Amino acid sequence: MSDVAALCAALAARLRERVLPELGSHAGRAHGAAGAGGDVTFAIDEGAEAELEAYLAEHAPGVAFYSEDRGLVAPDGAEHVLVVDPIDGTRPAMAGLESACVSVAAAPLGDGEPVMGDVVAASIVEVKSGRAFHAMRGAGVRADAPVRPSPNTSLERMFWTYGFRGRPSRMTVEVLGDLIDGSSVGGATFELGSACFDAMCVLTGQLDAYVEPGPRIIAEVPSARAAFERVGRGHVLNNSPYDLAAAVLLLEEAGAVVTDASGRTLRDRPLLGSGAEYQMSILACGNPTLHALILAEIDRGIARARERFG
Repeated sequence: MSDVAALCAALAARLRERVLPELGSHAGRAHGAAGAGGDVTFAIDEGAEAELEAYLAEHAPGVAFYSEDRGLVAPDGAEHVLVVDPIDGTRPAMAGLESACVSVAAAPLGDGEPVMGDVVAASIVEVKSGRAFHAMRGAGVRADAPVRPSPNTSLERMFWTYGFRGRPSRMTVEVLGDLIDGSSVGGATFELGSACFDAMCVLTGQLDAYVEPGPRIIAEVPSARAAFERVGRGHVLNNSPYDLAAAVLLLEEAGAVVTDASGRTLRDRPLLGSGAEYQMSILACGNPTLHALILAEIDRGIARARERFG
């Protein structure tokens, strides 16, 4: 394992140790200042962010990092940046549920701004179970669980997940409603509260797909931006690069199909940033046939949302 991949794995394990004793703690629900992306920062987040900063100061002081609450912290001469979400799934963590993860991705820092395709190493560790997933670009996945994306190609039998945190529910359901209804008896739908947990369930084949169309809705439904800001208390809250950087590399190395919700690659998207202009949709699933079917349903759902909401 390269030095940067080893650092990703060690940092993810240390942050998991820090967060694990606080799972389900009501004290962790206290609100702090808003993070760089506008989401609420809870007390459990603040402790994890402090651990991140302290660990890197001791073990890798020359490495830059980007996190939700700290933004970019870059020492002079840093050659790599770690993109870290110390708790992806803060709300499940506060409820003591299993769908909370630590996410760490690494990319070189050159003259230009790094993009998602520059990520060279990634680690995701599930906080409650300790199940860990590691990848280096071009070298596959090492995991504590079988890596086997689902071969299912039926929408009716699809087990899949999506997210509602900070999203306007009526508009989101207008886009995803036919997929939800079509799979509600022969398959299943889940809102699990963590992009990384969702992605790892696609990687293992526990779920067939993870669908998050928020930024596409904003781009193509004229009234959507105001609706997202209303629900987000003045902010647009969708997946930022720190939510997806590690997950996308792991999915790609596992052989899953992963794009945005329009079918475009995520590799050219900026890696460092938290505002609405940096956020990205995602459509990840086990095979290209199912991906094409879901994408067609999203297209139809976007058309319905434009007609209904203007």
